[in-house]
Amino acid sequence: MSEASSRSAQPDRVDVLVVGAGVVGLACARALAQAGLEVVIVERETQFGSGVSARNSEVMHAGLYNPPGSLKSRLCVRGARLLTDYCAQRGVAHRRCGKLLVATREADVGALESLAARARDNGVEGLQRLTRAQAVALEPELTCQAALLSPGSGIVDSHGLMTSLLADAQAAGALLAVTSGVAGAARHGDVWCVRTRVGDDGDEFELEARWVINAAGLDAQAVAASIDGFPAASIPQRHLAKGHYFSLAGRSPFSRLIYPMPVDGGLGVHLTLDLGGQAKFGPDVEWLPADAARPAMAGRELDYRVDAERAAGFATEIRRYWPGLPDGALAPAYSGIRPKLSGPGAPWADFRIDGPAQHGCAGVVQLFGIESPGLTSAMAIAEEVAVIVLGGSAACA
Repeated sequence: MSEASSRSAQPDRVDVLVVGAGVVGLACARALAQAGLEVVIVERETQFGSGVSARNSEVMHAGLYNPPGSLKSRLCVRGARLLTDYCAQRGVAHRRCGKLLVATREADVGALESLAARARDNGVEGLQRLTRAQAVALEPELTCQAALLSPGSGIVDSHGLMTSLLADAQAAGALLAVTSGVAGAARHGDVWCVRTRVGDDGDEFELEARWVINAAGLDAQAVAASIDGFPAASIPQRHLAKGHYFSLAGRSPFSRLIYPMPVDGGLGVHLTLDLGGQAKFGPDVEWLPADAARPAMAGRELDYRVDAERAAGFATEIRRYWPGLPDGALAPAYSGIRPKLSGPGAPWADFRIDGPAQHGCAGVVQLFGIESPGLTSAMAIAEEVAVIVLGGSAACA
């Protein structure tokens, strides 16, 4: 069924309305539709997967960075296993090329050891500590003091993954409505009456749903605020961090992903590969001003341009682990914007998967701060959402 016909064929009442057709929304829709629920996905853009999910590194993370016991660590490790198995079964292009996390200064070696211990506590398997000589034996162009090899890390075709998740959801009866943004929702008895608008200035239509799953990414706070009666105190502040990417002219000197030590708000300017072997660098971290983080559906107002003058700063960071980067070899590629729950210099913040037990609002699951490793964690996040929905409504079970 086409996306356009899906929109016109939407029923008056469904079990679940998923807001947002990025990788997490599609994974949730798939899980719930395959559980036997009637599911509609609404997406304000003209196609699925064109927001945060389209503007990332396409890396399959292993679970090295986040605190043990956190949602980010637990769902990353679980999600990586689910994702790897799913891609193999469904023929989604991916490659476990491995990653080297490198300490470029002697002062960073201790932090590298701490990350190795954290990764073990998170249940990451197969990690190997490498001396400088061992790391250079694997990647001769590399310069470092020590490294951590994560053989389970890799890359995935994110669009191919989303296409497959959507196909599974549609095969189980789910419908997708594009150019359909949420204009508001009100509780009527045991259902939510959700108003959606076709296009920016188009007609509104209503759909009743027993459950609303807010997987709207950058717009998650705005969608939550549009739900009548939803407690404002349960909506966390949104902080937006823009990350730029530059592509490398010519052949990649590395066969693995190369990551420096993490920085405030990100994982440092790292080298990643696409499935064709082309290298790119990024993202860096540019905190957007507070007015850009207001809880409004402003995704189309955000500036995704990449300033070519940022290449000099990129080159400085890259040459810490690859001194051989040729002059003029970086070209602006693309950028992405991450919906973070902590701002510059603030303490680390976890994913938020908030159901009625957290916010007290029946029939609503809010997904806040789903940034990296959201792509890797998507199918594990969907499992968590399915547990809340299937366990919270006998009518939907």
